[in-house]
Amino acid sequence: MSTWIGRTFVSDTGWDHLERLVDVGNRMAGSAGERDAAELTRDALAEAGARDAHLDEFDIQGWERGSSSVDAGDETFSQQHECIALPRSPGASASGDLLDLGYGLPEDFEDADCEGKVVMVRSDIPDHYDRYIHRREKYYHAVEAGAAAFVYRNHVEGYLPPTGSVGTQEDPIGEIPAVGVAAETGAQLARQYDGEAVTVSVEATTDDATSQNVHAELGPDTDEAVLVTSHVDAHDISTGAMDNGAGTAMVVELARLLADREDELDTRVRFVCFGAEEVGLVGAEHEADQTDFDDVKAVLNNDGVVQARDLAFYTHGFPELSDALDTVGDRLDHPLKAVPKQGPHSDHWPFVQWGVPGYHVYGESSGTGRGWGHTHADTLDKLEKRDLREQAILLGDLAVHLASDEFAAAHRRPDEIAAALEDEDQAEGMRITGDWPYDESE
Repeated sequence: MSTWIGRTFVSDTGWDHLERLVDVGNRMAGSAGERDAAELTRDALAEAGARDAHLDEFDIQGWERGSSSVDAGDETFSQQHECIALPRSPGASASGDLLDLGYGLPEDFEDADCEGKVVMVRSDIPDHYDRYIHRREKYYHAVEAGAAAFVYRNHVEGYLPPTGSVGTQEDPIGEIPAVGVAAETGAQLARQYDGEAVTVSVEATTDDATSQNVHAELGPDTDEAVLVTSHVDAHDISTGAMDNGAGTAMVVELARLLADREDELDTRVRFVCFGAEEVGLVGAEHEADQTDFDDVKAVLNNDGVVQARDLAFYTHGFPELSDALDTVGDRLDHPLKAVPKQGPHSDHWPFVQWGVPGYHVYGESSGTGRGWGHTHADTLDKLEKRDLREQAILLGDLAVHLASDEFAAAHRRPDEIAAALEDEDQAEGMRITGDWPYDESE
């Protein structure tokens, strides 16, 4: 065991690839930069020892930002560190009285008159609330309530304006203009202009575009496979080091590690680095549509790794996934935290929602929200090479365990996943955002 651990702890494979990804610059879904990053990842997987490294293209709704602003009184908030469009906002301008709805909880919308208003909400939830409310859920509550425009206010001071897409699978472009503003800008708007007329303007172009998933594999040629995944794309306002350059760098590092331990794999391992995650899990949905779920033994999805030193794993109620964490944690004398809730917000979900055992692994940080993620400050200097190496040791050993005959996990029925989402009060939000995939009769 010590040999592969030692090699991983001095390996530069993953970190070097992370630097290549952030140096690409703009990796927005459908952009030339996303394509360049996918090609770099394909080549890195092949160089790490994986076979059949290739790209799988698919069509997406393209979106490219122009300028955006919030005009209030005699002030215009428009510089890049004050106001940015949310991807897939329509290019439009809308005016109305500003309505500061605080956290933007479902009950806040029920109690307010949003018709024709410019609704502003925070990017977090209160400590007492029992579930996370995604940005898109807040946006579509505003849409359903008749709002004219949507302002998404970062809740963390000094962390710049947040981004994140709107739109649904059926209607990729949102219905009302939407922007993100920094905590300080939001506080000023709420103090000076709540109840006053403001205008939200977004310039954006939309067109047909192409994205791609990156594929490679290792291990025996079995029908059944373990999927080790990440996403290549990032929001265009930053270099996407944390979200999710680090996840894709981790997949490359794991390919190097598993190539070193290939004789221990009893099941094929497929590496898939998805495109177009940030605009609705489009690449993962494309892959899921082509996959026989019975042939997927488990999914190990890396989205948010390296952003903090300790790892946590959404296990989606699969007890075998929690047991596997205990097995590997005991072997390496390192705790791996299982989070047994459903986590429907990354590339594992198009598989897990139909009952495929799957992890979403991320670095567990304090507080709520994304921190530097989805802001201009998602840059390489926030991450540590040591964390990537240490986490690769843990995740590499977990991947070997998942691909061994020692591990088996029963698939669940989709209605069981749906029931778990209902029990966790997540179904309402998924319905309003168009993400509920189940027949109401199920």
